[in-house]
Amino acid sequence: MHIRHLFISTGHNYFGHHGQPAGEHPIREVEQVECVAGEGLRGDRFFGYRPDYKGQITFFEWEVFEALRKELGLPGVGARALRRNVITEGVALARLIGEEFSVQGVSFLGVEECRPCYWMDHALGRGAETWMKGRGGLRARIVTSGFLGCEDEALSRYHERGRALAPR
Repeated sequence: MHIRHLFISTGHNYFGHHGQPAGEHPIREVEQVECVAGEGLRGDRFFGYRPDYKGQITFFEWEVFEALRKELGLPGVGARALRRNVITEGVALARLIGEEFSVQGVSFLGVEECRPCYWMDHALGRGAETWMKGRGGLRARIVTSGFLGCEDEALSRYHERGRALAPR
């Protein structure tokens, strides 16, 4: 799995804003994030949100993002608009639901799809929510603490239950 982008935001722009305007908290791209077991990403809006929260970290596939931009005619939209923490390349994330896996020495438990909501049409563009259904990324719990960083290598070391996972 190659990590293309890492994002954190200190506040919620959409979560909890039903019936209200979106927030204006910037989402920052970072070179490295600290993953804290059972808590989330240090400095992110969901850090320490709830014990055993299923969305301590979110992943999204670069390949899906590229298809979304092409099919919806959104070439100028950047990956930060997805409001996901880790933009990956090379692994089908849906395969990790219910699985423990590790990236760069940090272990995670894939919990469920990070389902899109109506705010995606606002954040990305019209039709994004519908298009993303079944392709919204992965919500995960952090099992062991450590750091993730963006890499220049084509693939990072990636394991699923001790076995190398084949690329997409």
